[in-house]
Amino acid sequence: MKLIAMLVVTILAMYAAQSSLLTYLDYNGVSANLMLLLTVSTAFLRGHYFGVAMGFCTGLLQDLTTGDFFGCATFAYMTAGLIFGKFSERVVKEQFLIPVISAPIAAAIYFFITTGFILMFGYPLDILDAANKILVPLIFYQIIFSLPVHKIVYEFDKKISD
Repeated sequence: MKLIAMLVVTILAMYAAQSSLLTYLDYNGVSANLMLLLTVSTAFLRGHYFGVAMGFCTGLLQDLTTGDFFGCATFAYMTAGLIFGKFSERVVKEQFLIPVISAPIAAAIYFFITTGFILMFGYPLDILDAANKILVPLIFYQIIFSLPVHKIVYEFDKKISD
């Protein structure tokens, strides 16, 4: 029970930071996606099952609170959790460069899944313009915030393992 309570507090704290504090650092309405970074770091440290579960929880929270296409963030985060969780057996858990390298890849996965949903529902969208205005700043923010988020998740994972 203590594990679940700590996990819920971590998710809510990251979401509160993302939705309140990071809005002051945004560029054209784009800021860091801490929920995606939390999912990727968890998937690297715990594997794809836990990564998909974390992606479901964080994506559902974001879908419920933002009012965008319901299920889009959940699907994107679960996909990222699955992909990066599959690599968790092949990487050293103490390696802090891997999450920094994977942050732009995760941002691209998230961008193309959400763009695919938008196009699938018939909304007009210039993909190159959207990539220039959304994906480039998102990648920049993800690289900057990936190491601090991974350190938090790593310390949390060590505390759980003890």
